[in-house]
Amino acid sequence: MTIDRAGLAEFLRRRRESLQPEDVGLPRGPRRRTDGLRREEAAALCHMSSDYYSRLERERGPKPSGQMIASIAQGLHLSLDERDHLFRLAGHQPPPRGGESDYISPGLLRVLDRLGDTPAEIVTELGETLRQNALGVALTGETTSYTGPARSIAYRWFTDPASRQLYAAEQQPFMSRLFASSARQAVTMRGPGSRAARLADRLLGESEEFRTLWERHEVGLRPPDGKTFMHPEIGRLELYCQTLVDPGQAHRLHVYTATPGTESHQKLQLLSVIGAQSMR
Repeated sequence: MTIDRAGLAEFLRRRRESLQPEDVGLPRGPRRRTDGLRREEAAALCHMSSDYYSRLERERGPKPSGQMIASIAQGLHLSLDERDHLFRLAGHQPPPRGGESDYISPGLLRVLDRLGDTPAEIVTELGETLRQNALGVALTGETTSYTGPARSIAYRWFTDPASRQLYAAEQQPFMSRLFASSARQAVTMRGPGSRAARLADRLLGESEEFRTLWERHEVGLRPPDGKTFMHPEIGRLELYCQTLVDPGQAHRLHVYTATPGTESHQKLQLLSVIGAQSMR
């Protein structure tokens, strides 16, 4: 497909100008005179240099890759229809939608952007972390940087014993059953050849524990509302996990809270300080 440079540039400008800082979790600041986002703000959201982004808006530079266009679509909080339009303007076929897509809907991103005082993360049905807020990173560590099958917490759970250290020992047996059950349901839903099927095949070949649990054919297990974390710096945390599901993309927003007045609530406040210091 041929790139439509003029159409691409105009679409990017219009979308950038229609976004306000608070729409994407940025402070407005007292001296803002620009309508919408600045180019450098849009570039930062899209994980690229300001110069590269500016050249796209000025109809210059090389044809952007599909990976770059995906990053722009996510950074500008485009809807799925807008994302597909952007891909076609850039001369690419849009990626598939549905359960195997990593594209986060703008609505789910807007909710996450407003959760600054509690740990939160967006994950796929296979437990692959797509986005975390700062407190989410402080709680569970940076989990968006994994590649290959290790992106899935289920794969790490059965192949890397160190991945279990964050969770209380008394909850680990049920979590193993839960991961195996969720994997079986995902394989049944997505079918042979799916990402879920490839992950299950990999685990069947690498983990005896997973094979044993897989053969039980347990389905329908649900994660408990309460989770106990063993944080390396602040110790035991008793948290509740509320989940918001995006049915169109099969993504889940997990939000972790503590009961006010409890020791875990105090520790969660301490975690926010530790997280801020780490960011600095």
